[in-house]
Amino acid sequence: MVVRSATHAGSWYSDSGKELDQELQGWLDDVPKEVAEVEPAGESCKVPVKGARAIIGPHAGLSYSGPNAAYGYQCIDIENVKRVFLLGPSHHVYLEKCALSRCTEYETPLGNIQVDREMVDELQSKGGWDTMSTKVDEDEHSLEMHLPYIYKVFERRISEIKLVPILVGNLRFGKEQQYGKLLAPYLADKQNFFVISSDFCHWGSRFGYTLYKESDNSRAVMLNRRSDRPTGVPVWQSIERLDFDGMEAITHIDHARFKQYLDETENTICGRHPIGVLLAAVNALYPVGEQGSESPRLRFVKYDQSNKVLSASGSSVSYASAYLWLPV
Repeated sequence: MVVRSATHAGSWYSDSGKELDQELQGWLDDVPKEVAEVEPAGESCKVPVKGARAIIGPHAGLSYSGPNAAYGYQCIDIENVKRVFLLGPSHHVYLEKCALSRCTEYETPLGNIQVDREMVDELQSKGGWDTMSTKVDEDEHSLEMHLPYIYKVFERRISEIKLVPILVGNLRFGKEQQYGKLLAPYLADKQNFFVISSDFCHWGSRFGYTLYKESDNSRAVMLNRRSDRPTGVPVWQSIERLDFDGMEAITHIDHARFKQYLDETENTICGRHPIGVLLAAVNALYPVGEQGSESPRLRFVKYDQSNKVLSASGSSVSYASAYLWLPV
């Protein structure tokens, strides 16, 4: 038995099971039963979403991202799910592939989650995978930050649920397509649910990214400390527009369109590769341009920023939660 320790408990979130449970429950309870969808949809959906097959959610410290992530997790209809595929970006090691875990359990302060070793072995047999060392596994927060919510949401069925953790490397577009095609049959299976871990724009000089537009029609520029407070829209509104454009590209469920957006803006969406793999998987099942009346639907249900930036010296990280619905 190889147990991945909850290495970020006590710093990124509470290491007290009771306290953590109360926090998670409080954030989940704060989500309305009918959620207004964020731009570009502007509609609403009742939660849980029947037929939802995946969510996108943030992975910052829970005091920052927990309330936002609750919106995504409330979209999950847990009844038919037996397995959770968890895809997150690699922050600490450079990977050109995706990596699978060698662990048998993932620890959380609420209790441990079993890793589906049979599924990991099945994926490994198809080739093209790396394997995480236990240290790499435990250093990475993009996977761990979703474990408390996964445990909490599936709590009454946690003994039946198994986890398939996948650390997604710095993939080229073609590699995202390859992994998407490989994972597509698993996404189509109603017994599987996919959790995609990603924060959105990391804005500020400490992130090396200060893109700003005075208005929708103006040219984007990189701010520096000498241009302290822009005269156009507040910086946080420019960041919001930047993120909303990316969210809109994602809602079209067009892998190539999302890549074009990233090429044009270089938005620092840290989970862009896991998102790309998800879009590629859906496109393998439902090719772009061939979707009929019963087409996949991807909608964002919550958007937040860690800080409302007003000047070039500020910084913030954006958080967004979404669900993916499939007709099959």
